[in-house]
Amino acid sequence: MEANKDTSQRNSPNQLLTAKCRDWNTFGQYLRNHRPPLSLARCSGAHVLEFLRYLDQFGKTKVHAHPCPFFGHPSPPAPCPCPLRHTWGSLDALIGRLCAAFEENGGKPESNPFGARAVRLYLHEIRDSQSKARGVSYEKKKRKRPTQLQQQQQQQPPQLPPPS
Repeated sequence: MEANKDTSQRNSPNQLLTAKCRDWNTFGQYLRNHRPPLSLARCSGAHVLEFLRYLDQFGKTKVHAHPCPFFGHPSPPAPCPCPLRHTWGSLDALIGRLCAAFEENGGKPESNPFGARAVRLYLHEIRDSQSKARGVSYEKKKRKRPTQLQQQQQQQPPQLPPPS
């Protein structure tokens, strides 16, 4: 029960708005510090990729490189020199927040650089490489179809016990 409370507090609307605002400000700072400085209107998917690669150096998750002896092991038994990176999930969430912030700040959905095909492909490559490095696959969750008995129970109105 305590874990559910913890999760709901972490994902409160206020915290999501704060994260989106923080991410948007960080991206704006990146554009201002870019040489030459970039305006949001001139920003493309390539600039978003450059931003993601820049952020990667501040990641906190060990991602094993191909020559590492622990490549493909979900729980390595010893330390190794592989770099720390951002996880695919955190990058995917970041792009989602920036995509929404772009449109909330007057950007048109069809010109949203965070939704560019190159960005989606990059995230797909990161997901695949990280799943191989950890030896864990990311699979889409399949929706369970209700059994025939469950369907019949849903269609029948609940029966009340006879009055005593």
